[in-house]
Amino acid sequence: MSRTQGSLAVSSQEIVRRLPVGAEVQPTGGVHFRVWAPHRRRVEVVVETPHAVGAGRAAPAFSLEPEGNGYFSGLIADARAGNLYRYRLDGGKSFPDPASRFQPEGPHQASQVVDPAAYRWNDAAWRGASVPGQVIYEMHIGTFTREGTWRSAMRELRELADCGITALELMPIADFCGRFGWGYDGVDLFAPTRLYGPPDDFRAFVDHAHACGLAVILDVVYNHLGPDGAYLREFAPEYYTDRYENEWGDPINFDGPGSEAVREFFVSNAAYWVDEFHVDGLRLDATQQIFDASPVNVQLEITRAVRDAARGRGTMVIAENEPQHVKLVRPPSEGGYGMDALWNDDFHHSATVALTGRNEAYYSDYLGSASELLAEMKWGYLYQGQRSRWQGKRRGTPAFGVPPSAFVNCIQNHDQVANSAFGRRVHFLTSPGRYRAMTALMLLAPGTPMLFQGQEFASSSPFLFFADHKPGLAAQVKKGRRGFVSQFPSVASEEVLASLPDPGSEESFTRSKLDLSERESHAEAYALHRDLTRLRREEPMFRAQRMGGMDGAVLSAEAFVLRFFGDTREEDRLLIVNLGRDLHYFPSPEPLLAPPEAHAWRTIWSSEHPRYGGQGTAALETEEGWKIPGHATVVLAPEAEA
Repeated sequence: MSRTQGSLAVSSQEIVRRLPVGAEVQPTGGVHFRVWAPHRRRVEVVVETPHAVGAGRAAPAFSLEPEGNGYFSGLIADARAGNLYRYRLDGGKSFPDPASRFQPEGPHQASQVVDPAAYRWNDAAWRGASVPGQVIYEMHIGTFTREGTWRSAMRELRELADCGITALELMPIADFCGRFGWGYDGVDLFAPTRLYGPPDDFRAFVDHAHACGLAVILDVVYNHLGPDGAYLREFAPEYYTDRYENEWGDPINFDGPGSEAVREFFVSNAAYWVDEFHVDGLRLDATQQIFDASPVNVQLEITRAVRDAARGRGTMVIAENEPQHVKLVRPPSEGGYGMDALWNDDFHHSATVALTGRNEAYYSDYLGSASELLAEMKWGYLYQGQRSRWQGKRRGTPAFGVPPSAFVNCIQNHDQVANSAFGRRVHFLTSPGRYRAMTALMLLAPGTPMLFQGQEFASSSPFLFFADHKPGLAAQVKKGRRGFVSQFPSVASEEVLASLPDPGSEESFTRSKLDLSERESHAEAYALHRDLTRLRREEPMFRAQRMGGMDGAVLSAEAFVLRFFGDTREEDRLLIVNLGRDLHYFPSPEPLLAPPEAHAWRTIWSSEHPRYGGQGTAALETEEGWKIPGHATVVLAPEAEA
């Protein structure tokens, strides 16, 4: 390496790097800086070194050496972890590092040098995790506890594990502007937001999660950057493209001129979270807005990078994909991207219509019927290429052969709770019995269940859309939110729209914080979820998630039966779901209801148990036929007849 300008630069030592860009502390001393700025003639690092700060001098600037490929790099011998720095471009303005590992004062201020090797991990025995068998818990760190920090959330991890949660899915944490937000407007993709604590607090959170037996999945946004605080364009306009249309901002350039460095930036970011923070996988936000016509899609590269960074540990890559392209979870040998799972919006939408009776806007393609729910149990997605009335085009691709665990099912998530006009959780929008019955279906079904924070104890807190932006942008966000909600005719009246919570109000943020004491005051709901996760864990037929290990039949417009087949008939289980009124099913010409020879069905669990606030459950099979209680899910096992 050539000598860089300034007395703090040296040239003799070998450079060790974990990432292609950013500031990296060297094992033998100093910090190596590297940045991509292909149209700049000169790049300097303005760094607050101990010498400068101690003498009260202005921070010196050190020129980085051009490598000839658009990158500039150099070693500053006396720089160290904790120093603040910026990049000065062509002798003009200075900007934060696009690959900053921490922004202690937010995206507009100086970056900080971080040494990831300083943290001493305690999870050497942790072998990672895979999607089959998981019960996922979606979490927003800022509202999960009153304090809204990594440290306060850590104190609750043991309780989550005891409740039967196995994996945490964290909403995005890449730093963003403002005092609060969902995280989907991140601009510093390598910097855990300062709002929840320093980077080592995040490491401690993951470390403790692993000690509790919990995997950690991180939600990342690779389809756009936030509207405030993103400085990538100052370094290279090639980070963006105008060849595609994006719903939320300028699309990322993954396949145009200069895209090689852009792809490297994002792919290395995916590996970074696994390598330096030991997360067990990623959830990719809105993958339909990641545009790439390259021979090898960047999403496949991201998936491979996650696997490689884990160094043999199990990993999970989950995608949100609104058009339901199953290609994402097909193996590369079949032209797929090799991911592990997809969010199943179809299940959520059918369940919501069944629970609330409303099928407007994007729910209008669903009836919430027994036949719909049964089809989702058997095939994952409901729409696999049929025409969508709401969208006016075909939706989905065939999912035959995809394992059940690849479909992440939920009845609540951050988007869908907030998409009700006032952020009301679904248990406020339906009857208690229906809610318990649908909860049981989700947690015992062959797919991968996901709970949204607080769902396990029927939280009374809403989850509102909140984003702290500067005034002009905040007004646009508020207007956009009003427009989005207007697609639902039931809430599009002026009186409702005028009373929508303001996304920019701190009250919208604080109202969304959980009250964890409701675990005790809502003990019936908490017991329901704890018992169901235990049943899923302890009953081999629910735990197996086997392809072809289940079949089902419709019993009425709102009732159906699922039969889980064991290796022996004594291991079979029936799951009977009735979201309507009491059903007297007699005669009962449905073979799936027939018990194994010389056996009768015995109830082993019911959502109507008084422990959960229910009315109790009588025997379902009687001499007068099947009497199936309304608003209930019941589990039956064969018992040898005397």
